[in-house]
This record gives sequence, structure tokens and C-alpha cells, in this order.
Amino acid sequence: MSGEVLVLIIFVFVLSMALGLELISKVPAMLHTPLMSGSNAISGIAIVGALLAAGGTENEILNITLGTVAVVLATINV
Repeated sequence: MSGEVLVLIIFVFVLSMALGLELISKVPAMLHTPLMSGSNAISGIAIVGALLAAGGTENEILNITLGTVAVVLATINV
């Protein structure tokens, strides 16, 4: 991966964090529970996908590592 692509990826990640923080701070308390319910459902789907990635038929170390990290991060969110 070239340096320009890495800088672009980091820029998009930082921009999305700032946008997410701004959007979350504007959500009224009345909508918080339904939004978190939807977020937990999406995280549950992500856990299933991460488990499939971690335990797939190809036992490459990269698949196992990324799948395990994805399971941990999605579980923290739930």
C-alpha cells in the first residue's frame, strides 16, 4: 500500500470519528434507546461475520487474527 493511500485512509478515519461524535451529540435522549437497539443488532450481525472469518476453512494466520480482533471489537460494542 502506498503512502498516499495510507494517508487518505487515516484522513477518512479521523473525519468519520469527528462526524460521528458530532452526530451522536445531537441525538435527543428520546431517540437514544431505539438507536442503540439498532446498533446492537448490527453488532450482532458483525459478530456472526467475524466468527465466520476467524473460523473459516482457510486457516491463514491473517484470517484468524483479523477475525478474532473483529469479534472482540463487535462484542465490546454490544
